[in-house]
Formats: sequence, structure tokens, C-alpha cells
Amino acid sequence: MKQHLVFLTALTLVAACGGRDAGQSEPEAAVDAEPAMETAAPPGPVAQIPRKVIFGNPDRTMARISPDGAHVSWLAPNDGVMNVWVAPADDPAAAKVITNDTYRGIQQYFWAPNGEFVYYIQDDGGDENFHVYSANVGTGEVVDLTPVAEGARATIQAVSSERPDHIVVGLNERNPQVFDLYLVEVRTAERTLLRENPGYAGWLIDNNLEPRYGFLSTPDGGGNIVDFEGNVFAVIPPEDFLNTTGLGFSKANDGVYMLDSRGRDKAALTMVSTETGEAEVLAEGDKADISGVLFDSETYEPIAFSADYLKSSWTPLTDQAKADFAAISAELKGSLQVVSQTDDMSKWVVFEDSSARSGAYYLYDREDGSVTKMVDQRPQLSEFALAEMQPVVIQSRDGLELVSYLTLPVGSDADGDGKPEEPLPMVLDVHGGPWARDSYGYNSWHQWLANRGYAVLSVNYRGSTGFGKAFTRAAIREFAGKMHDDLIDGVEWAVAEGVADPDKVAITGGSYGGYATLIGVSFTPDAFACGVDIVGPSSLVTLVESFPEYWKPFLQGSWYTYVGDPANPEDREDMLARSAITRIDDIKVPLLVGQGENDPRVTKLESDQLVEAMSANEQPVTYVNFPDEGHGFARPENRLAFYAVMEGFLEGCLGGESEPVNDAFEGSSIEILYGKGYIANLE
Repeated sequence: MKQHLVFLTALTLVAACGGRDAGQSEPEAAVDAEPAMETAAPPGPVAQIPRKVIFGNPDRTMARISPDGAHVSWLAPNDGVMNVWVAPADDPAAAKVITNDTYRGIQQYFWAPNGEFVYYIQDDGGDENFHVYSANVGTGEVVDLTPVAEGARATIQAVSSERPDHIVVGLNERNPQVFDLYLVEVRTAERTLLRENPGYAGWLIDNNLEPRYGFLSTPDGGGNIVDFEGNVFAVIPPEDFLNTTGLGFSKANDGVYMLDSRGRDKAALTMVSTETGEAEVLAEGDKADISGVLFDSETYEPIAFSADYLKSSWTPLTDQAKADFAAISAELKGSLQVVSQTDDMSKWVVFEDSSARSGAYYLYDREDGSVTKMVDQRPQLSEFALAEMQPVVIQSRDGLELVSYLTLPVGSDADGDGKPEEPLPMVLDVHGGPWARDSYGYNSWHQWLANRGYAVLSVNYRGSTGFGKAFTRAAIREFAGKMHDDLIDGVEWAVAEGVADPDKVAITGGSYGGYATLIGVSFTPDAFACGVDIVGPSSLVTLVESFPEYWKPFLQGSWYTYVGDPANPEDREDMLARSAITRIDDIKVPLLVGQGENDPRVTKLESDQLVEAMSANEQPVTYVNFPDEGHGFARPENRLAFYAVMEGFLEGCLGGESEPVNDAFEGSSIEILYGKGYIANLE
């Protein structure tokens, strides 16, 4: 099943937030059970892993196979910048670069159904005003398929094997809040208006690339999927807004596959008839939402699904898929994700991950059952001892199960009981979103910080997705409330278990994780020794008021419901009361702030007003800005520069190790706008 639609995407702050590998690793790690943890301490001291090995460009990543099986592809550096490389499937060594990005790097791409082009999107300095590009596999010619006025945004809305030479794009050039649909003939770049948008927040587009339905938000925070005469195809109640989404049409275009939480707590895989609107449940999980579905490229029928609680696993739905996963699992013991298939399903590209090694890509041949390695993402990591991640369930004070992940420094748990021999300085690493989650697998921050001597804990606080709609909705109006209590409960668990030294706990995170950091150091200042806020909002009022225009059709079901509407006086007062900007005087500990100047989600105002208030009070705050970044640090030069600063900052407040700055700022646009003297390694 080729990407037929983009629909009902939940609005989060998290995408491309300022940590991890900034788009250079696969987005979903659907994992099978791994072997037991290695617990024995390695002989001698643990070698320090250079920052460049963890956060520099990967060697190769995002491997794919063309729909006809003739070519393989991946992202890899070209003159230090990530670009798309393509090779004959029978001669990978003959790979050639076919894109020409020279600065920011390409972070996502996929094959056109005709196998002659790859598609990708790119913005300018992180402003998220994307254009859609095609790159010709044979000639290397790159074409902007969506030349639009400055400030407009383009999206890829649908492609289909039924019309392999075309792509549907969305443009908000006419009205910045909504996206009109255009059909583009990829060979000529000729663009034809398909449908002007009367106010839909999203579209459902069938296999013939015909728009069939639009999504209209409703005042109660839900929405209706309607046809173009206004007839309702499906009602999405408010409680299901963030847990229900369309996936694509059946082969005959007479049904819509959905991840669907309506009438249940955990999202199931359903087929909704276009004639009757009745939903048939095809598969459902037990403790977690269905998180991924694998479709047959020829029949468009689902053949397997994944669900993720502590770890994720695949459940085959057909005998053939059962045999496929058995063959793959016999060779690969780590995390498994099917990332690409040929149209005849004869060959698959599978991504294998592990909590203690970086991922690699393999080619599965259905005919002979073979599994052959294609590329390693970061082969240099194999030279170092990496730490195992432990999944744990922490009980919240009001009885919720908080699925969490703990990583300890290699050698700190000599007896293998999952606890260090003595309490360690700890970093509480908070995921963004908030409608996202942490999962089991290789995590660059966990490995980096554990290598520097810290225990690292990530807690899926209420509001995180994947655990059912009741868990998501438990976060309504709980920013800086019970959502933060969950994080504090995680810290208290770590202290009680002997994992963390209570006097040496830092809180860090990007986007919502940055907000949580600011709440941590202002609302619970005695709980943390310091904080690192990356693109985090200091005021919920100015955050929501500055959201991009194209977010506004979705705000009722997400931010207004969960946080508040700043146009409502009562909501505005409550939002300010849940913001760090109103509690500046309560901050007692050092704070490091990282910002991308072009961020459209959490604008620079959020960091400016925070640092201005703290500096007026002569509180210890260091402010790092990147003029060529947006909602996170996409350029490896900028990542390496910020993490060099962050290492020195954490060393000063927690006492762990750090690598010397050396040439970490080389090629970066880094600006230290305030507080350089607060960090010893910058003097």
C-alpha cells in the first residue's frame, strides 16, 4: 500500500524537536523480544564515545528499495550534507547521489510509484514552509514541484500505484489556514487544481488520487468526515480526536482503513464502508493501541500490525505474513520495522534496531527466505560499549501505569539486578509532543548521557500516546499539574530504588520536554539540580497565540481542549498560572536554554522573554541560539555545538564526564546570547 493519504495528523510540538538524531533514524521502532540483558561489567574503564560518533551524520540511513525492485537507495553525506543516493539493486557499490542539498540536509524521502523519481520535502532554515521536490533517478535532475510565494507551505497529500506518474500536493498559498489540492504530473511538473479547500482541516484521497472526503472540526473538540455535499461519512467524537486516523482506501475504494478508538479505549484497525459507514474491526491490541500496519502492496489488504506497550511486537494476519516474520526473526533478534517493499512484495527492506547498538537495514527476499545486510547507520558505534535500556512500569500517585525506560552507565550494575551499585547522578529526559511517546530501542541521548556517567530515565507521562484514549485524556488541563506529577513520581521512584542521587537530578527535554523542564525548575525547584530546555515554551498563552495559521483548524480538538483558549479570559488566566514565565522568582538552579531562531511552533519569543526575566534577576541562565534552525537542530554542526555546551553544563551541576569542546563549534551558526560565563568549559 503506497502512501494514499495524509489525514487527521495530531498537532504536536514534538516533530523535529531539538534532540535525538533529528530525523536520521526510523520514526517507529516496532520491536520483537530481545535477548536477555548483558549484565557483566566490561574489563577496564569504559571508553568515552565521541559526540561526533553519536550525533554527527550517520554513515548511511533510511535504506529503501524501488517499487520495481531495480534500485536501492539511502541517505548518506555528500560533502558533509545528507542527500539521497541510488544504486542498481544488484550493484550497491555503484551508488550515485541524485539530490543536491548543500546546507541543511534531506531528512525524509520516498520512492515515486513509477520508480523513476524520489520525492522529498525541504524548508528554509527550519521555518517549516516546505516545498515538495522530485529527483530523477536516471539524470539526477531535481525539480521543485511546488513553487509558491514566500511564506506559503506545501505538503505531500497522496501518491498511488494506480496513478504512478502523479502526486497530490497541498498548498496554502491562497489561504494560509487550509491546503488546496493540486495534481502534479511528475515528469512535466504540470500542476492542476483538484479541489479548492472550503475549510477542511484534512482530506481523504482514494487510490485513483480523487479527493473523496474532508475533515471538519466541530466546536466540541471532535470532527466530522464529510463528502463534498456535506453528508457525514464518519463522526469523530472529542474523546477520539487524538487517537483516530485514516490510513488509506481498500483496493476497490469502497472502504477506508482506520486506526480507530471509537467505541473502545485502545485504537484498533478497522475498515469503514464507504456505502454504509459501518466499521468492521480487523485487529486490536490488548494493553496498547495498534501503532503500525503493514499492507500488501498488490492487494492493499493489511497483513500484519504492531502494538507497543513495554516493547512492540508484530502480529501477522495472514499465513504468508506469519512465514515472512518467522524467516526474518530467525536472522534478526532486535527491533523490526518493515520500511519498504517492492510492488510484488517479493523483497522487503527491514530496519533492525537494538537498545545497545545502532540500527541496520536488511533486504529480505521472500522467494528464498534470505536476509542480507544492506547498510549500518553508525558502524563506528560497534567499537564502543553501549548500555542496555530497561523497560519499567512506574505507578503514579493516582494509580496510572507509567511505562518508562531506564539506562544505566555500562559497568554500574555489576550484579545485574537493574540497579547501580550506588546511587548515580540522573538525567530525567522528557519527550516532546506531548502527544507522542518514548519507546524501547536505541536512543542517542540515553547512550550519550549514560556514557558520561549518568543514569537516564524517560517517563511516558499521562497524555503520551499509544496507551489508549483514557491515558491520553487524563492530561486534559493537566499541564503543570498531574502531567508534571508523573515526572516527579518517576524521580521519586528512581531515588527510592537507589538509582538516583536525590541531590543530583537534572531535567531535560525538547519542545514539550522543554516546557516540562521549565515547569520542573520553577514549580518544583527543590527536585532538580539544573535543567536543559530546548525550544520549550515559557508561556502557554504566547505559545498558542503564535501557532502557525495552518494549525488553527485543528486547535479546538487539541490545544484548546487540553490546554485552553487564550481568547477566553478564564482560560487565559489558567494558562498563565501553568506557565514558568509567571514563576521566574522561584527558579533556584542553573538553566541552559537552546533555541532555533526560525522556529514556527515555539517561537524565539518564548526563550527571549524567559531569559530576559531571569537575567534581570541575575539568575544563572545560559542562552544558546541558532539563526539557521527551527524547531530543533537539524544540521549536525549545530547539534554537536549545542551538545558540547550541554555536556559542560551537566558536568558543572551533576559532576559527570564531558568531552572537551575542541572543534565542536566549527561550521555551526551557534550564538551564545547570554550566560557564557556560567559554563566552565566555555571560558
